[in-house]
Amino acid sequence: MSSPELVLQVLRMELRAAGVTYKVLAERIGMSESSMKRMFAQKDMALSRLALICKAAGIAMEDVLRQAADVTPHSDNLSLAQERSLMADPKLLLVAICCLGHWTLEQIVETYHLSEAECVLQLVALDRLELIELRPHNRYRLNVSSAFHWRPDGPVQAYFREHVVSDFFDGRFDGHGETVLCVPARLSSGSAQEVVQKIQQLVAELARLHQDDRRLQAEERDGFTLLLGFRSWEFSAFTALRRQESSAAGRVHATASSKK
Repeated sequence: MSSPELVLQVLRMELRAAGVTYKVLAERIGMSESSMKRMFAQKDMALSRLALICKAAGIAMEDVLRQAADVTPHSDNLSLAQERSLMADPKLLLVAICCLGHWTLEQIVETYHLSEAECVLQLVALDRLELIELRPHNRYRLNVSSAFHWRPDGPVQAYFREHVVSDFFDGRFDGHGETVLCVPARLSSGSAQEVVQKIQQLVAELARLHQDDRRLQAEERDGFTLLLGFRSWEFSAFTALRRQESSAAGRVHATASSKK
């Protein structure tokens, strides 16, 4: 990420923290909201324009530039020790997942049976684990990238496989904005890799929409979860029906018929 992009990323974070939306900012500067969005989408901004925006939002430009200079690349996952610490305390895991969803302390306390003091203690613990950087007034900044994922062989993923997946697929998937698909295909290794790349692009798009919608009021948003699996696989009940003489030689070719 280039320096101008980092500055704009920090500026967006500070605007959200100050509760200043693109619409409000555009009104204060005398621009249309669409023009304001285009200006931010260009990923570059003159210092004079940056100074004007900071003044209109009540943000110190020096703080924005300093934070951008301090930004370091974030990790895509946690260490095994960090994940084990999360799994040792269900409330800590809950607050960690809420933080990954950019919940505020107030939203967490309003939603779950946690007192404000308990929630603050969990935020302090997450700061010590370096998942977040705790800031004044119980605000925080994530120390992981937008491409964050749990360790494939880690304790959190193991817990999800044992408990979360079955709970997730217990739903009917017939609500507004919901869907479930199981699409078999026979693919080459190259085509399978292309699908993986498309999935990664979808995840990046979901992260972008999540970021954009944070400017909306809490009641205008709902919690959605995307759970994807794509691998060479055959349902065990179907494998049991294979002809014995073809099970070994034909497995590589036939299992692709049940990929998802």
